[in-house]
Amino acid sequence: MTAPVIAVVIPARNEAQALPHVLGAIPDRVDHVIVADNGSTDGSAAVARAHGARTVDVPQAGYGRACLAAIAEAERLGADIIVFLDGDHSDYPEQMPRLIDPIFAGVADMVIGSRTQGTRTARALTPQQLFGNALACWLIARLWGFRYTDLGPFRAIRADALRALALREQTYGWTVEMQIRAVQHGLRIIEVPVDYRARIGTSKVSGTVRGVVLAGYHILAMIARAALSPPRNSPRPARRSARNVGD
Repeated sequence: MTAPVIAVVIPARNEAQALPHVLGAIPDRVDHVIVADNGSTDGSAAVARAHGARTVDVPQAGYGRACLAAIAEAERLGADIIVFLDGDHSDYPEQMPRLIDPIFAGVADMVIGSRTQGTRTARALTPQQLFGNALACWLIARLWGFRYTDLGPFRAIRADALRALALREQTYGWTVEMQIRAVQHGLRIIEVPVDYRARIGTSKVSGTVRGVVLAGYHILAMIARAALSPPRNSPRPARRSARNVGD
């Protein structure tokens, strides 16, 4: 069997200090690493290239906007599996096999790394992040009957399945849009525990009141839009919970 082409997408905004640690921990089995430089002013793109990553320039701020630009590059490179990973060193790239192995084995289309089920260092997730995640997951369960435990940014998905979701969200609602559309399209979804640590540098979201409010607004707005405008011609998924897989 031919090994799948694996691309890692890393949206980054002023992560020059963290990127060397992140890029240095990515497993050798990854074929392409794409850093979407989302308007950095600290030389993040140059640091990424110096450590072997490709870069795409996304000057207009927006987490989803950066992800979409990097996805286009991953598809151009023929990726079969796309992994999403934050550039702030909060995720553990060396745990990537937990995400990609179920897809490679044919038992999942999308795998979410659940931070709430893994081990977290002190202050890795703020109380407002934990509350927001729990609320969003509860709303998804109530509206679509699928129980997630996290909106974790560390995730993997088959490239063709991702393409079918036709994601559009440009900002903080990106992760929740993917998870909702995956349920609506009947993808095989599992969660695996992943560890999480305090990031290097200051968070653009949880580090400021404005960031917390904006993130919460965009996530809840995305859930409302998805509930009011389901995708056309998508199968109705069975009412089920995410399956959790250990090591």
